[in-house]
Amino acid sequence: MEIRAYRQEDRDQIIDLWTCCNLVVPWNDPLKDIERKVRTDPDGLLVGLLKDQVVGTVMVGYEGHRGWVNYLAVSPSCRGRGFGRALMTSAERFLMDAGCPKVNLQVRSANNDVVRFYEAIGYSLDEVVGMGKRLC
Repeated sequence: MEIRAYRQEDRDQIIDLWTCCNLVVPWNDPLKDIERKVRTDPDGLLVGLLKDQVVGTVMVGYEGHRGWVNYLAVSPSCRGRGFGRALMTSAERFLMDAGCPKVNLQVRSANNDVVRFYEAIGYSLDEVVGMGKRLC
């Protein structure tokens, strides 16, 4: 799998992948999320490709205190091949290169398979409460 920064021609395949991976929920518009990311940090949306097919993504960002990972996705037909781990390694390298000391991510509490994946690559539960407020 080749990993590179997002290009405009990836957009529709990414939205299809996120939909297939159940990452699209009513309160998150994937098109707007991509547009906002490209506007604020275009190199922070990484795309995994097999030939010309998008099979994975990870969105990564750093605001000076903590790094964040969102939209890690691997096509169901490509799981178990190390692609998720490779995308996370690229995301972590991106953050380390920016001087980031710690990465955070959020997983839906019922998504036990994903929690186990992150634990297997060295992540642990932080004793915090995730909170949010929708601004638009």
